[in-house]
Amino acid sequence: MRIVSFLPAGTEIIHMLGAGEDLVGRSHECDFPPEVSALPVVSRPALQLDSASPEEIDRAVAERMDAGASMYAIDEVLLEDLRPDVIVTQNLCRVCAPSGNELSRAVRDFNVTPEILFLSPHNMREIEDNILSVGRAIGRDHEAQSLIESNRSRIAAVSESVANERPRRVAFLEWADPIFCGGHWVPEMIALAGGHDPLGRPGADSVRISWNEVEAAAPEVIIVSPCGYGLEASAELARGIPRIAGANVFAVDANAYYARPGPRAAEGVELLGHLFHPEHVDWPHGHRPWTRVD
Repeated sequence: MRIVSFLPAGTEIIHMLGAGEDLVGRSHECDFPPEVSALPVVSRPALQLDSASPEEIDRAVAERMDAGASMYAIDEVLLEDLRPDVIVTQNLCRVCAPSGNELSRAVRDFNVTPEILFLSPHNMREIEDNILSVGRAIGRDHEAQSLIESNRSRIAAVSESVANERPRRVAFLEWADPIFCGGHWVPEMIALAGGHDPLGRPGADSVRISWNEVEAAAPEVIIVSPCGYGLEASAELARGIPRIAGANVFAVDANAYYARPGPRAAEGVELLGHLFHPEHVDWPHGHRPWTRVD
């Protein structure tokens, strides 16, 4: 089996199912587990925004989307040379990874057409469905089911620990300049962890909101989790948002737990449970993927 992943969540799923050695190519954003950095890179961003501010990134992406242009350049020659049996991508967000249409065009002239898996979940159940789909495609059905059962047990342990507690009012920010609310699977993760985000859009796209709306929601906890950002960059962005009296502000590693719908979603629920109800939900892991911003 030869697998190419254009999607960080897909790369994580493949490794968690024990098929990391079958990966022969990755996107430029696939960075976990660390050993994938040695793989050939089959996609690059069409825009160079490394030094841009969040506001500049938002504006540049919006302009490119409005023009109908792709956010990514696919190395079609390298992709064909890698001879993949399976390609993993998504059709959920044109900003997150090359879309199915782009890849279908890229492989249409290959001598052997690979199977293309589209991982485009909107909620936690569909994340599980994606894991099962990858397992079937790469011959790891049993491992996929075991991973799902393990994640369900971990999430259930968090939910049971906070079942008798008052849900914390939460504002989850998927971008902070301009402000975007939490969407898709994130509001469900918040509810499972003992919180409630009145601005969240379960199963739907994240949308732009105003700071007045955030203030009106009267959050007790503000989670700054900008899509595509690790902990350090999230913390820097969190320091620039206004403050709301009585609200604790936490920056989190968005890439690890909330922007990528993969096997670490269960750990993301554990993290939220610990931030909302630290007296009831422990954080047993050796790393600390959050920081409180005062």
